[in-house]
Amino acid sequence: MTDLDALRAAQLLHYSSAGLNKGDPVATPLVQSTMFHLPGDPAGFDQYGRYDNPTWEAAQDALALLEDAPALLFPSGMAAIAAVCYALLKSGDRILLPSDGYFAARKLAERFLAPMGITADTCPTAELAAKPLGPYALVLAESPSNPGLDVCDIAALAQSAKVSGALLAIDNTTMTPFGQRPLDLGAEIVVSADTKAMNGHSDLLAGHVASRNEHLMQTIAEWRKFAGAIPAPHDAWLLARGMATLEVRFERMCETASMVARRLADHPALSAIRFPGLKSDRSHETASRQMSRYGFLIGLTLPTQKAADHFIEACPLIQPATSFGGVHTSAERRARWGDAVAPGFVRLSIGCEPADILWEAIDDALKDT
Repeated sequence: MTDLDALRAAQLLHYSSAGLNKGDPVATPLVQSTMFHLPGDPAGFDQYGRYDNPTWEAAQDALALLEDAPALLFPSGMAAIAAVCYALLKSGDRILLPSDGYFAARKLAERFLAPMGITADTCPTAELAAKPLGPYALVLAESPSNPGLDVCDIAALAQSAKVSGALLAIDNTTMTPFGQRPLDLGAEIVVSADTKAMNGHSDLLAGHVASRNEHLMQTIAEWRKFAGAIPAPHDAWLLARGMATLEVRFERMCETASMVARRLADHPALSAIRFPGLKSDRSHETASRQMSRYGFLIGLTLPTQKAADHFIEACPLIQPATSFGGVHTSAERRARWGDAVAPGFVRLSIGCEPADILWEAIDDALKDT
């Protein structure tokens, strides 16, 4: 962890204390009201639940502290991605998406952006930085990609986008601001599914957009206001509470993932492994330049679909579930959703279990496949 990350982690635990009056609650209050006392001129005050809410504004303040940039909260990660697309694109624009990234972004482009006259092209994550970006209004990249865990050179991609006049948005869901800082690397926009590790407790859907470009953020905020893509106050409250432990959870998850990946690297039950922290991984050099941690996701390939399913079901410390980033270790065979991976590919999300106990359970389950 860098000194700045440590400072942000400390500030995150105290950000809500600024401006408190004597007797005010220290914990972020949950404000469910859609109406606010508003006599006379409404300017400068909370007005209506679709425009303003003190609870999700508090969560946005915490996100802005972590991103070192203004942030807007949305009711899911896909809502954040959709907001960027609908607020900033117009008919005739072209966008570039990762062919090996989260499938829902490609489905959004195919099903809803295409009829609006917005064309989407795709490119593998590892090849994005070398792709000519001149035709594109927006480039949306994931690094590491989900689920394959390939990495793109964000700084090189940002420079290419700047020269070409394209907006670069990086989906940083898998890394969080404590693992990677795309805005510092030159990206114009960051999006994240805060459903995952940012909250960490698998009990809410949320997402955010962050950018240091004031005009872009004003445009996206206006779109959110009139489209109604707002977070629920209770979800915002849960997110603010979950983020208080993000640095502790993320460090534990990443440390355990590194240990597990090293022990799995030559495991006879596996056909292949992807983890950017392994020196043998093709993304290791790029990941080491731009990531302060290597993340908590490991890609495992077992010889068959049957072996993958059996491994997941046989391990008592693995929760079979879609999504990732919770305090519990979880896994799923991603080919069942149509991802372009081998039938035996497993996305393993390391949680906060004691590392040696978790490893023993994983090793025992693999021996049994």
